[in-house]
Amino acid sequence: MQETNKLKRGLSTRHIRFMALGSAIGTGLFYGSADAIKMAGPSVLLAYIIGGAIAYIIMRALGEMSVNNPQASSFSRYAQDYLGPLAGYITGWTYCFEILIVAIADVTAFGIYMGVWFPEVPHWIWVLSVVLIIGGINLMSVKVFGEVEFWFSFFKVATIIIMILAGFGIIFWGIGNGGQPTGIHNLWSNGGFFAHGIVGMLLSLQMVMFAYGGIEIIGITAGEAEDPAKSIPRAINSVPLRILVFYVGTLFVIMSIYPWNQVGTQGSPFVLTFQHLGIAAAASLLNFVVITASLSAINSDVFGVGRMLHGMAQQGHAPKVFTNTSDRGAPWVTVVVMMVALLMAVYLNYLMPEKVFLVIASLATFATVWVWIMILLSQIAFRRKIGAQEAGKLQFALPGGSATAWVGVAFLVFIIALIGYFPDTRVSLYAGFAWILLLLLAWPLAKKRKG
Repeated sequence: MQETNKLKRGLSTRHIRFMALGSAIGTGLFYGSADAIKMAGPSVLLAYIIGGAIAYIIMRALGEMSVNNPQASSFSRYAQDYLGPLAGYITGWTYCFEILIVAIADVTAFGIYMGVWFPEVPHWIWVLSVVLIIGGINLMSVKVFGEVEFWFSFFKVATIIIMILAGFGIIFWGIGNGGQPTGIHNLWSNGGFFAHGIVGMLLSLQMVMFAYGGIEIIGITAGEAEDPAKSIPRAINSVPLRILVFYVGTLFVIMSIYPWNQVGTQGSPFVLTFQHLGIAAAASLLNFVVITASLSAINSDVFGVGRMLHGMAQQGHAPKVFTNTSDRGAPWVTVVVMMVALLMAVYLNYLMPEKVFLVIASLATFATVWVWIMILLSQIAFRRKIGAQEAGKLQFALPGGSATAWVGVAFLVFIIALIGYFPDTRVSLYAGFAWILLLLLAWPLAKKRKG
């Protein structure tokens, strides 16, 4: 019976690499970037570079532990092993909370994008259909899931590259703009590069970090990777450069060809920019890409929560029923639970007020940052446990070791302070701390069940 509850290894380096890209290049870039641009102006490019560097530190810290000890639901397991059972329990449940909120943001954005083509169809109908389709994909074998995710992400990545090249065509040669090159003066001619000062750039970091949320899924794939010692380092080392190219490259193009202070938030800034320039075909193609991007992100979200809950159930931190897997090795109970939870998004889209996306993004940022802090603290405790001599022999060590991890922790504490700074997002900080308090109150019950 025990064997039927095991996940099957079926994810190659190609799958894992594109899954991390699929999670990170999604709603945060295509929709959430509009809020970040509003806060910082063109200096948001610098914010994405800083955020990317911190994201890489987190990925390397996780990679160090994953290669040393590949586990399904890895970072909750590492938190349990190196920081204690309570830390593992809080980390696992907070990750599930984070990804559920991110998934709600992703399905919400999907409804908004479909509304560009079908304005008369209510958003909630699109949200309901996407929940059912993605749920079906996740009930298949992990290999099928990995293949679908690969093609979703591949198409998205390829089109972003084409968009960047087309943007350079407009900037330098005026292709599609009546032969009039736009140049890059928009980066400083509407209030300067630091349009809202350095403070504006720093304040945008909380939305920027929301965009990078999801990269930690690489750790979750460890339990189903065919060769973790090779596939995880390759995937981690390739992702940061790509993310920086896609984020910084795309936003550089958008803010060069179109004034940053006119980038709207009524749809994807990418689509709106090309619509305003009168390039309807490019706008339609981009809308297709952002739809594919949100499908890819939702797909990764459902996978991530399913695997985390499965691993936590094995550790005794979640109901035992979550260990059940289908004949194909998919944790079907967790996928069904995630689909039911996502139906909340259908209801949210039925009564969607304007600021819900910003609040959802802030709440997800708090949960994401909490999980990242636990990953870094686990890595510090892991090194302390094995000692300096063993740490020197690690196959895929974090450069700078624990000192680098502490830099990451300090930065992430600053991000939590930023969430508390804004009146619009402060409510999500209260909700985040209420969530942690709820978990602490439920801990004796969880311990009793485990016993």
